[in-house]
Amino acid sequence: MTFGHLVDVDGRGVATVTLNRPEVHNAFNAELIAGLDATFAALGQRADVRCVVLRGAGKSFSAGADLGWMKQAAAFTREQNINDGIALGRMLKALQVLPQPSLALVHGNCFAGGTGLAAACDVAVALKNAVFSLSEVRLGLVPAMISPYLEAAMGARNCRRLFLTAERFDGVQARDMGLVHEVAEDEAALDAARDRFVDAFLAGAPGAMRESKRLIDAVTSHQADEALMRTTATFLAEARTSAEGQEGLAAFFEKRKPGWAK
Repeated sequence: MTFGHLVDVDGRGVATVTLNRPEVHNAFNAELIAGLDATFAALGQRADVRCVVLRGAGKSFSAGADLGWMKQAAAFTREQNINDGIALGRMLKALQVLPQPSLALVHGNCFAGGTGLAAACDVAVALKNAVFSLSEVRLGLVPAMISPYLEAAMGARNCRRLFLTAERFDGVQARDMGLVHEVAEDEAALDAARDRFVDAFLAGAPGAMRESKRLIDAVTSHQADEALMRTTATFLAEARTSAEGQEGLAAFFEKRKPGWAK
């Protein structure tokens, strides 16, 4: 049996959360989102956990939305889409507000919602040849629930470019735009970066790091609170139920260009 994600806590208190749907490049579905939400909440309550490392099994970090989940969402009502979006938003928020420091290790594809996971972590390191994309507009959709985290990481100017072009970019470009902090040349270098950041986290006082994270949230605008989650979920619902959203998803599954593509 393949579990949607795996959790391991070592003797030093380093919790490694591994997205474990390699057959679909660790794409999200409702079960994975709910499982991660519960895991992040549980880890946040554990005094023995000193930091959290997030990574993906197989060839990719995360390819965004699962195709089966997308098919289901295409038939959702507006209110169902809002609730679906809020579930994703709460999972990302649970990751962001972990009292412990968090580290994303990105390899392979990191698309759509996967970029939200990377941006919601305190620190992110990517392989040089990792591939990123915010591809939602190609499907008639919008990167709604991940937008607060991407704007905080990259700024509005870069979001305008990437949300609108849906272009692919590599780890170096992701670093230059602020989505990740460092780039690793290969897997060995990615593991070395993990060890270096984990050592730094373990050298800090747990309480002081928790309060430092709360301090950052206190002085940062546009925090993803419940009101903002509902706002972004409404954007998502409107896009999914729109004529463009329906056409974009239909074209994707039928392997054809949508009507607007020139």
